[in-house]
Amino acid sequence: MDQFRNIGVIGRMGSVKVVESLRQLKQYLVNNNYHVIIEEDTATMLPGHGLQVSSKKLLGEICDLVIVVGGDGSLLGAARELAKSKIPLLGVNRGRLGFLTDISPSDLEERLGKVLQGEYIEETRFLLDGHVERNGQPLGFGTALNDVVLHPGKSTRMIGFDLYIDGHFVYSQRSDGLIVATPTGSTAYSLSAGGPIMHPKLDAIVLVPMFPHTLSSRPIVVDGKSEIKLVIGETNETYPQISFDGQMNIACAPGDIIRITKKPFKIRLIHPADHNFYATCRDKLGWASEIAAS
Repeated sequence: MDQFRNIGVIGRMGSVKVVESLRQLKQYLVNNNYHVIIEEDTATMLPGHGLQVSSKKLLGEICDLVIVVGGDGSLLGAARELAKSKIPLLGVNRGRLGFLTDISPSDLEERLGKVLQGEYIEETRFLLDGHVERNGQPLGFGTALNDVVLHPGKSTRMIGFDLYIDGHFVYSQRSDGLIVATPTGSTAYSLSAGGPIMHPKLDAIVLVPMFPHTLSSRPIVVDGKSEIKLVIGETNETYPQISFDGQMNIACAPGDIIRITKKPFKIRLIHPADHNFYATCRDKLGWASEIAAS
């Protein structure tokens, strides 16, 4: 088991509840003689903290573990920033669903204590890289843990695009766009659009059309090593956008090409020892835990 001595802390900005958990977390770690390094923006929420401060990127080089206090979106942002450093991430849930941030604030100290004593499960999750080209030249780049999404932006018009997988033409489609999701993202936006739930251990990518113009258009699951290419139709009257985890957008134009592949670096997620994917689905998605009495 890893020895977590240097612990980085990142918190979601603008939340009183996050600040409460940050104060509790800081006090617990300091009292137990851990070296705590707080991310520079997070530090502004804890005046007089007396801790070492670091940029988010540097946390990956000087820490043994990074704890993220917030919702899944906060952990998504940290994952994209820290994937290359291979630093393990642990989430304290101060958001809504909490598929990734699975320690509850109500039992923070008990469950965190067990993790720091070596009672935990570690898993890896892959990310997606997306490159946008215009007239053969690179236009923009982004990384996503959940999904890369082609969408109309503020427009209400459909998008015409061609889909290629590993160089093979799949179809031309008119729709509100396409969600390209990892197994991690299969319980997020992809699920809302009718995509399948995929176990996190799968090496696969799901492509989910958004309100396609043809009823026969259905989600497609492909190998995780596939290269996905989208070509924006030349006749589009709208300028769609490509988004990464819903947190970064690149404006596209007719004729642009988007290439999506698996990122070479994976993130390491730490969970309490009793973590179970199916139990999380039951809890977060409201699945029944027993047959209702007749």
